[in-house]
Amino acid sequence: MKRVLFRSIILVSLVLLIACSDQENTSTNQKDDDSNTNNNELDNADDNEVTIVFGSGKDETGATDSLIKAFEEEHENIKVEVREFPNNSDQQHDQYVTIFSSESSEIDVINMDVIWPAEFSEAGYLLSLDRFIEDDELDVENYLAGGMDAGNYNLQQWALPRYLNSGLLYYRSDIVETPPETWDELIEMSTELQGEKDTKFGYIMQALQYEGLVANFNEFIESYGGKIIDEDNNIIINSPETIKGLEKMIEIVNSDIVPSNVTTFNEPETISEYAQGSSVFARQWPAMYANLQKEDESNVIGKVDVSPLPAGDSGSRATLGGWLGGISKFSEHPREAWEFLKFITGPEGQKIMAVEATQTPTYLPLFDDEEVQKASPLFANKDFVEGLKSASPRPVTPKYAEVSDVIQIEVSRALAEEITAEEAISNMEEKLIDIVND
Repeated sequence: MKRVLFRSIILVSLVLLIACSDQENTSTNQKDDDSNTNNNELDNADDNEVTIVFGSGKDETGATDSLIKAFEEEHENIKVEVREFPNNSDQQHDQYVTIFSSESSEIDVINMDVIWPAEFSEAGYLLSLDRFIEDDELDVENYLAGGMDAGNYNLQQWALPRYLNSGLLYYRSDIVETPPETWDELIEMSTELQGEKDTKFGYIMQALQYEGLVANFNEFIESYGGKIIDEDNNIIINSPETIKGLEKMIEIVNSDIVPSNVTTFNEPETISEYAQGSSVFARQWPAMYANLQKEDESNVIGKVDVSPLPAGDSGSRATLGGWLGGISKFSEHPREAWEFLKFITGPEGQKIMAVEATQTPTYLPLFDDEEVQKASPLFANKDFVEGLKSASPRPVTPKYAEVSDVIQIEVSRALAEEITAEEAISNMEEKLIDIVND
């Protein structure tokens, strides 16, 4: 009886032992499965496709499509959609403000006019790029300094330059052997040469009351050492240097070397007049060069060259124009957005835009690239490149629109000789101080 009971106990113990062993194995296997599942999820996270949205004006050249295709080939897990905005800068600006003021994440990377970064960063619309630049050891010395400055506000980098332009002096190469180096030389040569080769004027520029007037004003005053706002957002416009620069601008606008209606000229009027062969010299942006090569629109094909703008007491200065790229602070994919921004502002992305859309690079080594030089004669022109290097941004301030309005009004009054240069500068100082301190 005892022997049977003992055998029964042994049998039950064996059964329990086997059962426990099976349960442990099952539990271990389940843990292994869970672990594998977690690892797979991480692997899948790396493989997940992310779509980011790029906000930009409409591109008629197809270069943006090529840009995105090249990027996606290098970044298989990042897809880019383009959301097109009006090419009108003011309309585009207002639509961005509407989107970002609601903290919408619908845009990840944006194309920005050079005058927007300070305003957008102050409003909290942009993501600072400093950490990305530092982590990826981006060599910012390879970019045009003016472009980097335009994207910097309060000692932080909010945008990187994509393609830029600057004011240039166009001259008739069939009339002028050596372009003028100073504003006084421009006046002298224009007086001498106007009338040659059926020209009517010595010089044309943009003097209409609009944003282009601010660009011209900025070039005059900075060439004499003047400045509107300093790095600390202080108004420093009221200086002898600024007054002297405005006086030179007034002198030229009221001289016989310009059209009597030059205060009605903007960019299109300048292009039209110069393409007809009416003037020896003109101040314009790089885009005019292509217009002057069109057989059905130009009488000066092969007769035009460019140089840096004339110098004042402090050298030649050109106003910076163009577009920068930034990242929305509300983007849900900031790392992917940075990869795209880094690509489109880097050598490969900028080369695509230069070759396919003749957009002026901001990445300086590209001006030595043979394919880039073939895209436009300007890109191989050393004077053009030097002009870009001397370009400086308009006042970097979050209240730029208000600042621009004041400058336009007061400079227009000075050009019409309603007030003196001193009075115009004093008026601007008073009004601009109120704006920045409001």
